Amino acid sequence: MNTKNRRIAVNVGSGFVPGMNAVVRGVTLAAAELGWEVVGIRDGFAGLLEPGDYPDGGLLTLSPQLAESLDPAATGLLGQSPRVDPFHVRRVDEDGMVEEVDRSDELLAALQAQRIDALVSAVSGRGLSILYKLHRKGLNAVCIPRSLENDIAGTMVTLGFNSALSFTIEMLDRAREAARSSRQIGVVEVQGEQAGWLALQAGIAAGADVILIPELPIDIDAVAEYLRGKMNSERPFGLVVVAEGIGLEEASAGANEPSPLQASLSPLAAGESTGYAIQKSGRAAKLVANRLQLLLAEKIYPLVLGPWARGGRPTAVDRQLGLAYGAGAVRALNAGQDGVMVSFQPPDIAFVPLPEAINKVRTVPADSEMLLIARSLGICLGCGK
Repeated sequence: MNTKNRRIAVNVGSGFVPGMNAVVRGVTLAAAELGWEVVGIRDGFAGLLEPGDYPDGGLLTLSPQLAESLDPAATGLLGQSPRVDPFHVRRVDEDGMVEEVDRSDELLAALQAQRIDALVSAVSGRGLSILYKLHRKGLNAVCIPRSLENDIAGTMVTLGFNSALSFTIEMLDRAREAARSSRQIGVVEVQGEQAGWLALQAGIAAGADVILIPELPIDIDAVAEYLRGKMNSERPFGLVVVAEGIGLEEASAGANEPSPLQASLSPLAAGESTGYAIQKSGRAAKLVANRLQLLLAEKIYPLVLGPWARGGRPTAVDRQLGLAYGAGAVRALNAGQDGVMVSFQPPDIAFVPLPEAINKVRTVPADSEMLLIARSLGICLGCGK
């Protein structure tokens, strides 16, 4: 046994993903088998950087008894990060101005003061980059990939993807039945800003007519022609599944032109402005539905499922995967490995160096078997069959 890491911590990055309690349980029980102590950091790093905000303290002792009593299908015990990057923490200075400060050294000092030898962190793509920077400054860290879009490089399946996939398929089934009964075309937007795995796999399962993903070019005229040929008196309906990150400039001329309000904002502002809020969710479905309605002269209604996929209970697959990822992270530390991400490479759990996972996106490759399956089923992928 590696005796260097006798007290470890676990935390969760920003954004809710089902299955976090399964990760906590996996880490705690595997560490207990080695005689290690485990503590949880509340709300990402906030429990260490702002411990005064928590009446019971920013750390939570994770005993095997507590872990065994956790409901793996319940919401996360530790909460998640309120988008706190310790290298860029916003605060108000004495003049009332907002400034960004680097509190990474303060964070590392707090970990040392709590005698924490290593950190297991369940994070998304940006979180991996933050943990790598902390690792380079001396933190022993092992990361667990979590993403509803399955877009993290270095692993076949991220925690949360299967839950999002199951929910999305169920909702697409309902949308398809609604389209059938109303004799209309439904355009349903799902999550997938850079990768189309969720739209592609859910669309295939739900029997979509058209699936549009960021990785493929979009010819809306070809899509309209395909739907025109598919619909008839016996089948007067259609289902179009759209990933939120599709090439909007190809779907609608001028779609990327900023509004006057957006143009006046920070260069970091993104998305379409509505009133005084930046609103991006639903934009892809609206643009595609409007264009198809003009081309087909059919009633088309846009729907948005994206944000709803973040809630709900984890599937059996994600519960198993969460336990495996948590236990795998402890195995990595016990083997003397850190600065790695736990990776599911069926049928094995492996450990991938963080540089191989950060600043990359796992997109749908052009020769993907899923694309071949979709085409063989007669599904239009945006540029004809």
